[in-house]
Amino acid sequence: MMASARKPKPLWRRALRVLLIVALVWVATTWFIVLLLRFVPPPTSAFMLEREFAAWHASQRNFSTKYHWIPLGKISAEVPIAEIAGEDQKFPFHHGFDVQAIQSALDEADDGERLRGASTISQQTAKNLFLWGGRSFVRKGFEAYFTVLLEITWPKRRILEVYTNIAEFGDGIYGADAAAHEFFHESPAQFDAHQAALLAAVLPNPKKLHADRPSAYVRNRAEWIERQVRQLGGASYLPR
Repeated sequence: MMASARKPKPLWRRALRVLLIVALVWVATTWFIVLLLRFVPPPTSAFMLEREFAAWHASQRNFSTKYHWIPLGKISAEVPIAEIAGEDQKFPFHHGFDVQAIQSALDEADDGERLRGASTISQQTAKNLFLWGGRSFVRKGFEAYFTVLLEITWPKRRILEVYTNIAEFGDGIYGADAAAHEFFHESPAQFDAHQAALLAAVLPNPKKLHADRPSAYVRNRAEWIERQVRQLGGASYLPR
């Protein structure tokens, strides 16, 4: 007798197998990229590419991205400690997410206030490096995924180094080196505490706020950041 033909697997099982393979390839590929960038300076970022595309689409021919990688050791320690003081004071201790800040933001939203951001420096690094702007749940999901990858693959100092180099400090101006030359006409090693605080003060909205022409809001925020830096203990608070 001829052997009976093997019964084909149900469609749902075949679809599940394909989805599993796709998921494994995605994790392996993205993790490899994150691991590579632990040692190699990022040549660009998703936010830079998005801004360049927007300029091209709007026929802004005079627009140019200003970005030059520089090791954290060649940047004044006043810059990263100002970023931590202004953006994420629990950075040396959390594992990518500030649960208390997230809960506070949700509580304020429940009370009728506008939902504010509660992103850590790790989350902002993940977003700037790999993702796009906006506040969709899909993007927040990817942001959480890449944040976990960064936290388990990079030391804290590397996260801070990449953030300091790719953060947007002005329209098309990325990183401490470009900001130092564009705004203060000096090297990033020469930043003093006040200049660093001005840079950190514009991070919430670098396209509208200006470190070299600070508004009253920027000046007040910079003064607050300087006070926070002193309370944290200055550069000794930075992760090693």
